Amino acid sequence: MTTLRFTKGHGTGNDFVLVSDPEGEIDLSPVQRAGLADRRFGVGGDGVIRAVRSHRIPEGRELLEDAPDAEWFMDYSNADGSLSEMCGNGIRVFVRFLVEQGHIELAPGASVAIGTRAGVIDVHRIAEGFAADLGRWRLDGGEPLVRARDLPVARPGLGINVGNPHVVVALASDDELEALDLSTAPVLDPPPAAGANVEFVVPADPLVVDGIGRIRMRVHERGSGETLSCGTGAVAAALAVRYWAGSAAPNEWRVTVPGGVLGVRMFAAEDGERVALSGPAELVFEGELTL
Repeated sequence: MTTLRFTKGHGTGNDFVLVSDPEGEIDLSPVQRAGLADRRFGVGGDGVIRAVRSHRIPEGRELLEDAPDAEWFMDYSNADGSLSEMCGNGIRVFVRFLVEQGHIELAPGASVAIGTRAGVIDVHRIAEGFAADLGRWRLDGGEPLVRARDLPVARPGLGINVGNPHVVVALASDDELEALDLSTAPVLDPPPAAGANVEFVVPADPLVVDGIGRIRMRVHERGSGETLSCGTGAVAAALAVRYWAGSAAPNEWRVTVPGGVLGVRMFAAEDGERVALSGPAELVFEGELTL
């Protein structure tokens, strides 16, 4: 049997079990990852994150060819044990974990490159926590019909990819948002080949205050169910509302989720428009268990 040390952390209530494995010596199976994330029989979390040096994992070695400074790789899996591309809240908690474990030093204002299955993500340390440059985004479009419990009529969604796939659905009121039952996965027609996170969003009234857009959101994450927050989902929701609002819409947004508030910023770069996500990252407790 193996004794596993872990840390529990969260970003606006989106919680994770983190494991330090610099040399890639811990081989967690999907069943073990799901067991760690189980809220009744394990530690409990929306996902499991293993911190491993990039050269110790095949996906990381590929990234090092073009990004030799990405020393650390965020090996992320959903609560059901399935591997995922990355996690916007998780990557902030991951960097906080690296700092607290003594794996890296990161002064306020400095940044670190992190390898993920969605590519290399630059994470900056800021006063309010951390900000992650999630890179270029893609409008998948498609407008699949979305059905959810206690949503009387199916609504069209907008497909947006931010390193992982999302479908964003606009609702008419806070009452509609609160009434949703997301204990089961929304049904998408046609269903995306790789699945998708589904965000339900309500614009604030007024939508823009002091040049900043404001929206509320709930989310059902593939492989994890409803979560208190989803970082890339907040980005996708802000992008979708800006798209619907038109050219006069702002490039800075505040997204209120059940677990708190996240910041989203869109900015121009040489390779196209990029998006950044900012918010807190907290480590809650440490422990150990026997696998």
